[in-house]
Amino acid sequence: MGNETRNEIKSYIAASGWKIVDVVEALKEYGIETTPQGLSNKLSRDTIRYSEVKAIADIIGFDIKWDKK
Repeated sequence: MGNETRNEIKSYIAASGWKIVDVVEALKEYGIETTPQGLSNKLSRDTIRYSEVKAIADIIGFDIKWDKK
């Protein structure tokens, strides 16, 4: 993933009108316990789980779609 994906996820969150702290709070409904710093660290270190990314996308109103090349 790296910085490019981290920036992409953060930009989708911001463009949707959400803040990281609000996303972290909403993640609790998905059984995902973290902090804003913890989420930021996961994105920076490239250790975020796909299930967490799917939950974030759902929270901010996006679908993750796989298109065949």
